[in-house]
Amino acid sequence: MDDIFDVAIVGAGPAGLFAGFYAGLRGMKFTIIDSLEAIGGQVAAMYPEKDIFDVAGFPRISGKELVKNLGDQVNRFHPSMALGEKVTNLIKRADATFELQTDKNHQIFSRTVLLTLGMGSFTPKKHPNMDLVPYENKGVQYGILSLEPFKGKRALIVGGGDSAVDWALMLEPICSKVTLIHRRDEFRAHEDSVKKLRSSRCEIKLWYELATVRGEGKVEQAVVFENHTKAEETLNVDFVVLNFGFQASLTFLKDWGLTLEKNKIPVNPKMETNMPGIYAAGDIVTHPGKLDLIATGFSEGATAINFAKAYINPNERAAPGHSSNLKW
Repeated sequence: MDDIFDVAIVGAGPAGLFAGFYAGLRGMKFTIIDSLEAIGGQVAAMYPEKDIFDVAGFPRISGKELVKNLGDQVNRFHPSMALGEKVTNLIKRADATFELQTDKNHQIFSRTVLLTLGMGSFTPKKHPNMDLVPYENKGVQYGILSLEPFKGKRALIVGGGDSAVDWALMLEPICSKVTLIHRRDEFRAHEDSVKKLRSSRCEIKLWYELATVRGEGKVEQAVVFENHTKAEETLNVDFVVLNFGFQASLTFLKDWGLTLEKNKIPVNPKMETNMPGIYAAGDIVTHPGKLDLIATGFSEGATAINFAKAYINPNERAAPGHSSNLKW
């Protein structure tokens, strides 16, 4: 029984890390499993330099700073972590505990499971023109891992969502020129960010799309076109950052017995899935009024942990009381 965890958290993104911290607050023995070699999930893998604005108490914080802080927070409880391991199977045993099997022939046993998988195995949606492929990581990028290479350079941002607008605003002070093109005249980004973009020195070209890129061994030009007239224009650029979103697959969860709705796991207000003892939180879940925000992922993770505590021992209250009452 000493080898059985109270909760196994699958996914080491922000929601999973905060859920682990909360499990520690409730005195639960927990482990965190992630297929990536480091904590942080999509934030660390794709947006470490990007500023995040929806974390309470921080007017702005970079992705890497947020991940570091979450890591420091959860490490207070010296958790077991299995990084660089993908959970390949999840089995409910006869004694009602769960067995998680990984691609490294690792067996993990737990009384409950919390899935904080984000979008699952995600890959950026690529541009349909295959001529861009040879330029990937040679000027064509689907995310920004470091701002340093952009200093003094010319950047083209493609997209109209939060990521595209945020990248444009972050690059504007350090690039010699930033151009943002968007295929429509309405942005999906937060209103305040769009207002800042319009008042910045970024050049905004609406109704424009990317046709192709050119250059000798690296990006030197981008060919864009106005999508009403199809008129083309050539821009001299050093980087093209595309923000088309991600493709994700969570169909393997059906093999585990979990219900999916449009590639997400439906949960009730306790963050319970259709399988008793298995909870889910963060971008992976759907429920009435669901918002895909880091802030809501924190709340959902804490909710799941508290009800998992009561599931393990019905004599325990789901309501945890105030953390300020705890002795550290």
